[in-house]
Formats: sequence, C-alpha cells, structure tokens
Amino acid sequence: MTNYKIFAGSSHPELAQAIAQSLGRDLGARTIKTFSCGECYVKFDETFRGQDVFLIQTCRTGHMNDDLMELLLMIHTAKLSFASSVHVILPYLAYSRQDKIHEPREGISAKMLADQIYTAGADHVIALHLHSDQTQGFFDCPVDNLNARRLFVDHIKAKNLQDAVIVSPDAGGAKMAKKFADDLGVSLVILHKQRPEHNKSEVSHVIGDVKGKTPIIVDDMVDTAGSVAGAHKALIDAGANKEIYLCATHAIFSGKAKENLDNAGFEEIITTDSLPVPHPPKNYHTISIAPLFAEVIHNVAEHKSVSKLHL
Repeated sequence: MTNYKIFAGSSHPELAQAIAQSLGRDLGARTIKTFSCGECYVKFDETFRGQDVFLIQTCRTGHMNDDLMELLLMIHTAKLSFASSVHVILPYLAYSRQDKIHEPREGISAKMLADQIYTAGADHVIALHLHSDQTQGFFDCPVDNLNARRLFVDHIKAKNLQDAVIVSPDAGGAKMAKKFADDLGVSLVILHKQRPEHNKSEVSHVIGDVKGKTPIIVDDMVDTAGSVAGAHKALIDAGANKEIYLCATHAIFSGKAKENLDNAGFEEIITTDSLPVPHPPKNYHTISIAPLFAEVIHNVAEHKSVSKLHL
C-alpha cells in the first residue's frame, strides 16, 4: 500500500476520524493552537518527507474565516516540510456562492480564495458539491468535485414513496434536480424565486404539477433556511401532500435556520455530515460522506481513477 499521511484541522474531528477509520489508518499527530493575540499556530508532530499528505478541513458556520486561515497554514507548513504532494480535502468550501459579480463593485471571492489555497501550496483539491461547476476553473491545480447524489437517492428509494416528485428550489438547481429525478424515475418541478436582498427569497411560481404528490426538495446547501421554508409553503399552497422531504448536501444552518426548519414542518430533513450541526432541527437525518472521501483518498494514493466517484 502506498505510504501517505492524513492530517485534520480542528473544524470537524468526527468526520476526519471517520474518514481515517474507513481507510484503516490513524490521523497524523499535529499541534494547532491560538496565541493570545489571536494568531493561529500549526505544527506537524511527525515527519512525512517525500510522502503524499492529505489535509482534511471543512468551513464551519460562524468559524469559516478561522477555519480557512488554519487550512492555509496547514498547506503552507506541509509544503515547507517536504511533502511530495499536498491534497486538500474540503467537505465544504466557504465563499463558494460568491462566484460571479451580481452587482457593480462586487468581488469574486471564490476565485480569490482558490488563488490563496493554490498559493499556499495545494497540489490537488478534493471538494464536495461546489456551489457551481465553474468554481473548479478558479483553481490552478486539479480539482475533484464529488457529489453525494447517489447517497441521497439510495436513502429515498428505501422509503418507497408513492407519487414522489423532485423539486428544484430555483432554476439554477434544475440540472442537479433533473439527475435526481432521472435516478428515481419521477418527474421534476422547478420553483421560480426572487431575491430582494441577501439571505431572503420569495417563491413566485411553481412550474410543474405537485397536486397530490409527495415533494422532495433537493439543493446543494441550506443556510438560513428561508428559501426552503418558503418552498415548503408554496408547495402546500399548490396542492402537494403535507409530507415534504428536504435533501441538501451542506447543512450550513445559520441565523434562524433551526427555527425556520422546525416551523416549516418537513417530514424529514436529510443532509450529509460535511459540516457539524450542534443543534439539529426536528426530523433531521445525516448521511455520512466518510466512506466516499476514504475511497477517493485511497484511489488517489494508489494512482487509480476517481472519475466513477464524481457521481
């Protein structure tokens, strides 16, 4: 077996440990601390000279900037410690929604962040469900953009739902939602929404038939949950069954997300564990992505294809 090391930042130790266990390995020893002035300090406590190094770090709600700084220091330190290649495992990449200019004098923060990760020394990035495919092109190193769709599809299939229909909460997610619908053999519905300001949206039209159907809303992330709560109400108003499911890859859950989700009354809220959720909403179910990332790490380390894992 190829010799390589896996280290984790401090953002999601449970997921990092699960990935390592799936590979039958231990996480590498490292020291991460914060000085009294607020500066972050990173040191690897074991050598990996000439070996591939995999660094696991997600971007937690409320701690995204700290987690990113920690990641950049880990990458830089690994490079200076003579790692053969530095592979960055990013279950959730912060700033991914800022991938284009919506209004004058805005920045493209996702591109800037991609530049920082590459400049720090990343040779390869393995991410989960980037907000848009174009983000891959922001990096000057190879990017594997994984998708958890099949994990969700298997979970939904096991429920044997009658008259199910896949719902995209906006036109931008229609392509992904269509793949869900095809995998499940059901029809697709698209909601048309408007955003009067950041973190606020209004559903104006339901495009497709939901009357008497069991909707499954699919999205890449849930932040404040205002959009999906509005989608829930719009579907009920359009005659859908009250048993409405929500599938989202990233459970950001900021602000009043828990309150919005609890009040909406979803039959089940299904996300991956790309982010830790300290206070989950009602009817919450998590699907582990540890086996998926473990398989990708194994294939990369063994110089095997990972294309079949892009889902």
